[in-house]
Amino acid sequence: MICCIYRWKVDGREINTESDPNYSLVEGNLLINNPHVINHGGVYQCIATNTFGTVVSREAKVQFAFLQNFSKKSRNMVSVREGQAVVLLCGPPPHYGEIKYSWVFNGQRSFLQQDARRFISQRTGNLYIAKVEASDAGNYTCAVRNMMTNATVLSSPTPVVVRRDVVMGEYEPKIEVQFPDTLHVSKGSSVKLECFALGNPVPSISWRRADGNPLPGKIKINHSSGVLEIPYFRPEDAGVYECVAENSRGRNIARGQLIFHNVEHLHWVQTLKDAHMAIDANLQWECKAIGKPRPIYRWLKNGQPLTAEGRIHAEAGRLTISRISLLDSGMYQCVADNEHGAVYASAELKVVASPPDFTRRPVKKSTVIQRGGEVVLECRPHASPRATISWWRGGELLKDSKRQTIMEDGTLRIANISKSDEGRYICVARNHFGTSSSSGTLVVKEPTKIVVPPLSLDATVGQSLVLPCQVSSDTSLSPIFKWFFNGKAIDFSRQEHFEMIGLGFAGDLMVRNIQLKHSGKYVCMVHTEVDTVSAAADLIVRGPPSAPEGLVVTDITDTTVQLSWGSGPDNHSPVTMYMVQARTPFSIGWQTVRTVPDSVPGQMMHATVTDLNPWVDYEFRVVAINSVGVGEPSTPSKQIRTKAAVPKVAPVNVSGGGGARGELVIIWEPVPEEQQSGEDFGYVVAFRPLGSSTWIQTVLASPDASRYIYRNDSIAPLSQFEVKVGVYNILGEGQFSQVVRVFSAEEEPSKAPSRVWGHAVSASEIEVYWEPILPGSSTEKIIAYEVLFWEEGFQQSEADRVRVINTTALLSGLKSSTVYLISVRAQNSAGLGPCSPAFNITTKKPPPSQPPGNIEWNLTNSKVFLNWEHVKAMENESEVTGYKVVYRQNWHGRTTVLETSKTSVELQIPSGEDYLIEIKALTKGGDGTSSGHIRIPKMSSLNSKGCLCPVSMKIFCFMIFFIFSMFIL
Repeated sequence: MICCIYRWKVDGREINTESDPNYSLVEGNLLINNPHVINHGGVYQCIATNTFGTVVSREAKVQFAFLQNFSKKSRNMVSVREGQAVVLLCGPPPHYGEIKYSWVFNGQRSFLQQDARRFISQRTGNLYIAKVEASDAGNYTCAVRNMMTNATVLSSPTPVVVRRDVVMGEYEPKIEVQFPDTLHVSKGSSVKLECFALGNPVPSISWRRADGNPLPGKIKINHSSGVLEIPYFRPEDAGVYECVAENSRGRNIARGQLIFHNVEHLHWVQTLKDAHMAIDANLQWECKAIGKPRPIYRWLKNGQPLTAEGRIHAEAGRLTISRISLLDSGMYQCVADNEHGAVYASAELKVVASPPDFTRRPVKKSTVIQRGGEVVLECRPHASPRATISWWRGGELLKDSKRQTIMEDGTLRIANISKSDEGRYICVARNHFGTSSSSGTLVVKEPTKIVVPPLSLDATVGQSLVLPCQVSSDTSLSPIFKWFFNGKAIDFSRQEHFEMIGLGFAGDLMVRNIQLKHSGKYVCMVHTEVDTVSAAADLIVRGPPSAPEGLVVTDITDTTVQLSWGSGPDNHSPVTMYMVQARTPFSIGWQTVRTVPDSVPGQMMHATVTDLNPWVDYEFRVVAINSVGVGEPSTPSKQIRTKAAVPKVAPVNVSGGGGARGELVIIWEPVPEEQQSGEDFGYVVAFRPLGSSTWIQTVLASPDASRYIYRNDSIAPLSQFEVKVGVYNILGEGQFSQVVRVFSAEEEPSKAPSRVWGHAVSASEIEVYWEPILPGSSTEKIIAYEVLFWEEGFQQSEADRVRVINTTALLSGLKSSTVYLISVRAQNSAGLGPCSPAFNITTKKPPPSQPPGNIEWNLTNSKVFLNWEHVKAMENESEVTGYKVVYRQNWHGRTTVLETSKTSVELQIPSGEDYLIEIKALTKGGDGTSSGHIRIPKMSSLNSKGCLCPVSMKIFCFMIFFIFSMFIL
């Protein structure tokens, strides 16, 4: 590490830190102890010196904030009439640094508050009172505060006396405080404009821009409009600003222009770099700085101004020294100055003197070249001054000839190389300080040639092919093959379509599953140690055509449109025909449409589309076809709507029948929206009694209508009518459907079902039976029966209903031991007939609520023996007639049911599986409560026992089972 010596100057005078106790150096930094505003202010500069030379720092100006005291001299009394204006002068003492002005009235602790009548200028410190009032009489003291030192000084008080003998009359505003006519403001700074007027009455202050534009939203207006502040000044804030003072006597205007001042700080765009140069070389340095105003340049050497004379020439930021010597070594500085400051750029010039040296850049040890080629042998030793170069081979000095040339920089060039040029070449370098040499060997090889180059080919999408590339080369060389596609190297690890095949002197390219994107130029490049050769071929890939472009729809009618389009790329196979497709909100995807001509030839790029539906939104697209296949469709056209027309499609599947007595019901299948052909679509329904010549018509305005009911009590049941349904829209009526025959409604059944009877199946179910109404007994066709049932004591209107299509019904969910009244009536398409006479049936008593108890089981091989206690029914329960045993394998097996009149049963159960068993009592009132699931565990070829006991018996039963199990084990 090289040590530096630091010195400091102030105002050009060198500082002696040893003799002046106020100054000291700390690691090159200057420390000022107990600085004094007069003794230590000034311009400071650091000078640093080491073995390479001397440089100086930029200048630093030091100023100290201070605030002196006011003069103690008394101030004169100010006499003013009431209603008059007054200005009290502050006259601040000498100071440096930002200060703030305030005024104290009659020695109060708080400062005088500004308002529309009183204003304190922060530029002059003066106090302005627009209109004096009697209460303004008193002593006024100016207070000045240094914002950097926080020191405050007070002036002598100024007495103000208000004369009341004469009152000042009203007068127009007079602007006493105003901003400059022209003010230059730099970017990003904050500017404050002061404006205050004297007058009676007290004037109001407002601000505006002279060009009429609104004031920027960021503007702040303070002190009752007396100060306008524009923070973060920008170019758009520039312009003429006006202060308007106004009272009832008149108005006054002050204006000033704010000019955007774009200060560009001085900075380098090109600086100096250290230079290590040989004796007698020429040095040129250039530095360039940007700033406003434009800077001027000066040069220093070792901290002292550089004098331009003789070999040294300085012009602006460019320094030239010709034929440099050792005395020119040192530290140089370029200084750029303008009125805003200076910037320094430093660099070292080191002048070198040395004999030739090949240590870092010797002649290449071995150079391999192809026969017939050209070789360049470089000789670039480090030498100062520059060395003289000569070349030797086999003791013979080489001279310029037809094939070999020694260039100015010492490089040896040999053209049209032959085997005889092989050998050892020596470069010898000399200067004033010595001689040195370096040598290398030249080896000549046979050139590489591509003997089987790739050929230009045509291919179809999906095919695979091989582009050959085979070479002949010097047998000692190993050729490296590379393939390029359209100028970019093929990365075989990422390109799934490409594979290089072959070994040694072959590097063929396999292209699999060719796509359109594979069209282009392919280059086979072969590298060896001595040369590079290449061969190129073009591959044309033929594929289906690309999408047609610029599809336009014109000449729109109700059923046709005119299409025109432009052709896309044919992908090397001419388009043979075009196919037009259309899509509507009602179609499933795109459908091929009819055109004129039927088949659009490839050279025709327009067609008329026919057979369209009127008043339907359509999109169209065009598909091109060539000999390879069908291409991608064009971008869909803009959606268009065909023009409206009279409907051409009549309703289909017209039929009818049914309904209530006196009704003719007519139904049809609505016409789809895409066939309605226009707005305000509706139906015309026409009908007439069979044999009549007069049609009765009605109009239905709804396009979704599918049913019409004509009511007339005079219509006999099952009368025949001729019916047809037509259509219309806003443009007129369309066609009617074919005439069909429709029967009017039937008559409700006139008879009730006969021989209605039933019986109670259980406590909750009753089965009801009746004789059907025979077809020959009426003209009606019975479609169902309705069974009504209700509890005794209730009204028939409260009955529950069950609808069935046969002549039996099972009523379930009933209450036990309850009397129910039951009635049945028939139904046809016209409605319900009369009810049969009601009869009553009582449901059975409920089954026992007590489940079978004390269940025991005994498993022997594959047989289970079950025993349980008889269930005794209570008085209000049905007697037990037997038991139902339900069992299944595990939880998901097939269920088997066994009924018995005993309290025991023997079950055949395959071994090796778990079984679940439950037992219920059988009664006329239904199944009793289940015993719950009994699990018979899987125990192959073993005997076991178990029980399902009441809670109090569980422990006892478990102990019996445990002891028995221990015994058999």
